Amino acid sequence: MPHPSDDRPDPRPVPPASGAPEPGGTHRANLPLPPPEPVDPDLGPGPAQGAPPESRLPVLLAISLGGGAGAAVRYGATVLWPTPTGAFPWTVLVVNAAGCAGMGVLMALLTEVWRGAPRLLRPFLGTGVLGGFTTFSTYALDVQTLLDGGRPGRALADLALTLLAALAAVTAASGLTRWAVRPRLGRTGRSTV
Repeated sequence: MPHPSDDRPDPRPVPPASGAPEPGGTHRANLPLPPPEPVDPDLGPGPAQGAPPESRLPVLLAISLGGGAGAAVRYGATVLWPTPTGAFPWTVLVVNAAGCAGMGVLMALLTEVWRGAPRLLRPFLGTGVLGGFTTFSTYALDVQTLLDGGRPGRALADLALTLLAALAAVTAASGLTRWAVRPRLGRTGRSTV
């Protein structure tokens, strides 16, 4: 049975609206909330409360199929161009740089030319194919293996070169793709294709 005083307002102090901590205390609950995370346009704002999880099934299938294809191509690259024990892992470096370049091209095309692309194209090609193709876990393992094998120079070179190659590849590929499609874009910046 509820107590008659349950209808009264809560006597505890309410933190200031600005999100600043109360004087004399820095309780975590008084800190301002972080801004909301951006919503992936392929996924939408999320399922409504109580919505069936099947609404995400097409995206999950697209990512799975693309990821399998990308991983198979990467595996093929390591079979065709194996790295001997203790050698510099050029194959993984090239794969990761190529995958990052592919992501730069894909995102430039999706934002500049194919704005009306099918909803599942980006999860299939980006997260799936390119995500399965690149392998930053193997990159980390290669660095650790080189360190454990007494080759710290190669390990540090791999650590730095892969990172620099990946960043340079995505930046250059994105910029070159935007430059290449610029003649096809109208004055509004939308594709005339």
